Amino acid sequence: MITAICVVFVLGYTAIAFEHPLKINKAATALVTAALCWSIFALFSTGGHGASGHLTGHLGEVAGILFFLMGAMTIVELIDAHDGFYLITSRINTTNKRKLVWLLAFITFFLSAVLDNLTTTIVLVSLLRKIINDREEKLMFTGLVVIAANAGGAWSPIGDVTTTMLWIGGQISAQSIIINTFVPSLVCMIIPAALISWKMKGNLKLSPDTAAQDVNFNTNAFERNLVFWLGIASLLFVPVFKTITHLPPYMGILFGLGVMWIITEIIHSERDDLEKGHLSVNHALRKIDTPSILFFLGILLSIGALQATGVLSNLALALDAQVGNITSITLIIGMLSAIVDNVPLVAAAQGMYSLADYPKGHYFWEFLAYCAGTGGSVLIIGSAAGVAAMGIEKIEFFWYIKKISLLAIIGYFAGAAVFILQHFLFS
Repeated sequence: MITAICVVFVLGYTAIAFEHPLKINKAATALVTAALCWSIFALFSTGGHGASGHLTGHLGEVAGILFFLMGAMTIVELIDAHDGFYLITSRINTTNKRKLVWLLAFITFFLSAVLDNLTTTIVLVSLLRKIINDREEKLMFTGLVVIAANAGGAWSPIGDVTTTMLWIGGQISAQSIIINTFVPSLVCMIIPAALISWKMKGNLKLSPDTAAQDVNFNTNAFERNLVFWLGIASLLFVPVFKTITHLPPYMGILFGLGVMWIITEIIHSERDDLEKGHLSVNHALRKIDTPSILFFLGILLSIGALQATGVLSNLALALDAQVGNITSITLIIGMLSAIVDNVPLVAAAQGMYSLADYPKGHYFWEFLAYCAGTGGSVLIIGSAAGVAAMGIEKIEFFWYIKKISLLAIIGYFAGAAVFILQHFLFS
């Protein structure tokens, strides 16, 4: 039984990794893999009742992550529909290349901590397409956005899916992850930014129709400002809500979404149904990335099957026996996240190591959040931010390896060294 489940999982994982050559959406593969793994478990376990009980327990944990992501995605889509991101992108108006490097790096770094690295990348790469004409320069700035977005998402409980998973799973707290991973993540961003800035000289030639494109708003200034700041406040309120009520984070995000839903209905009450259609939460719910939600569902349930059958605990024992050092294991996981998706890697680590082994706030969990979040920058396919940038700008895989990967590796290991040093000095 265990062999059959492992074979199905490996085949499914391989199909997910080769999503683009196979031209099969990874969400479909993940769902089939999950169904097959749990079906094998049910058919070969005693009466199937044990498998059903395990599945119900795992589904409860997975649902919390999915509802959180759905709520956060809807809030972000609502901000975008109201042109709220113009408040950020309008601040990027310098033509000096070196100034633009640092302005873009810091805006991306902090924005991805509040929103998420995927959304931030899409917003800023779309902006770069408007303001930079030279393709080589545009791609270098895009690579910087990918590195900064992944670094910014790693230190925030709501900035990256994997960090969110660890937060919801009880492995980290919002306060400790911010305090302990902020500086390493900042170093991970600053060093590549400095190297890129060193290469940049002179001024950009901005596209003459950039300003004209920015004035075609769907909303007035009051609505843009209100929805943007309300959305940001809703996202930032989630850790506060969890601290006060001790309820799961998805309740906080759903509360924030509900408040935004009510307020947007009120401010658009004078518009007719056709005019306010694309500004409504109903429209935002239709625009969220549903395939990604289903991918998370499938892959997390597949990992749950491996956990329920004891495969992950045995894998943890094997890693401890072969590698032995938890720091080295975590660094390896981070580098693997450049090749395969970091979501299943973190989910596997959560199943391999229990809170009894490493309690909440342990060095391992926080280092894992950093490594899994930033390691994906090493390859363009290693993170959702990289894949999004690749799709928007048609970045070639080997161009990224040649121009960006080394910068990302230097930043990754520099930040990791700072994290380890920080731990030994202050723990």
